[in-house]
Amino acid sequence: MNLNIALLPGDGIGPEVLDQAVKCLQAVEETFNHNFIYKEALVGAIAIDKKGNPLPDNTLKLCREADAVLFGAIGDPKYDNNPNATVRPEQGLLKLLKELGLFTNIRPVKVFPTLIDNSPLKKEIISGTDFTIYRELTGGIYFGEKKLNDEGTVASDLCEYSEKEISRIAHLAFKAAKNRRNKLTLVDKANVLESSRLWRKVVTKIGQSYPEVALDFLFVDNAAMQIILNPSQFDVILTENMFGDIISDEGSVIGGSIGLLASASVGHENAMFEPIHGSYPQAKGKDIANPVASILSAAMLLEHFGLFEEAMAVREAVDKSLKKGIVTPDLNQKSQYGTNQVGDFIANNIVDSEDDINMNDENIDLGKSTII
Repeated sequence: MNLNIALLPGDGIGPEVLDQAVKCLQAVEETFNHNFIYKEALVGAIAIDKKGNPLPDNTLKLCREADAVLFGAIGDPKYDNNPNATVRPEQGLLKLLKELGLFTNIRPVKVFPTLIDNSPLKKEIISGTDFTIYRELTGGIYFGEKKLNDEGTVASDLCEYSEKEISRIAHLAFKAAKNRRNKLTLVDKANVLESSRLWRKVVTKIGQSYPEVALDFLFVDNAAMQIILNPSQFDVILTENMFGDIISDEGSVIGGSIGLLASASVGHENAMFEPIHGSYPQAKGKDIANPVASILSAAMLLEHFGLFEEAMAVREAVDKSLKKGIVTPDLNQKSQYGTNQVGDFIANNIVDSEDDINMNDENIDLGKSTII
């Protein structure tokens, strides 16, 4: 298969983890005889610094012409800590989502058995956790009309949804549930918000077309509690933009590290894949950032194009790295393996899953890599 992939490294650790994802895609190319063409562009704070725009026109053009976008991370403390900044890195991402029509964000939350002790939650609570969050991505309060009075003392943000916006993501979520365990949970705040009541009305009606899928509802405050108390009860969670932003990050801590979780943002014509962690500027250039989420985002990219065997090869190589302890310090404080070593190990094991020559158990114990 031939694919044109736009690379948007972004800020902080984004370029470092994206490099490892590309290594793994190159390993897939070599192993399965594909041809991927990569073209890189600016986005986020670095784009503001160099172009004065968090999403330059040439970046948007590249993404529109690509088959898929592989994203790193955006964000910089000089913007995060400045409430008066009128141009922000996040504006570039929001515009990109809107311009590409990426209305659905898909975030799998799964506990890796070898890392179950890393979670801040008890083993018996999180064991068996495996759910996916479908978050609406281009509507709601993030994109609604924003107002600030002349004195700067009163502000408002409009949360608005249409039946069409709800319907298109609801169908995707129901179809996903059919291919999983036939359960879908709508998370909303229908006891307070009119927009949430519309979500319930539309999703309930659509649910009649999927009789095999059990549909239930949770208010977002209760859902946030249930994700901590009993995460294994969930299969597919469907929710609006802001609620999804919050509970997906909450779900990320279940597995013990936000550096493990990938995501896909899809629309009718375009798709983008990215780790859910932020730019983590404190780790920039230190070779300590966990690349697994970025690598698993590349696996989701492969699945999106029907390359399921290739995606499985990536996931199996990731599992092998976790089992052998080839991990970054966020997963093991005593680990001496860096971002690049972990990426090399995973890429090497995609090329030859039976080859342990590159890293033997003795060197693993010593914290030394023999990757060539």
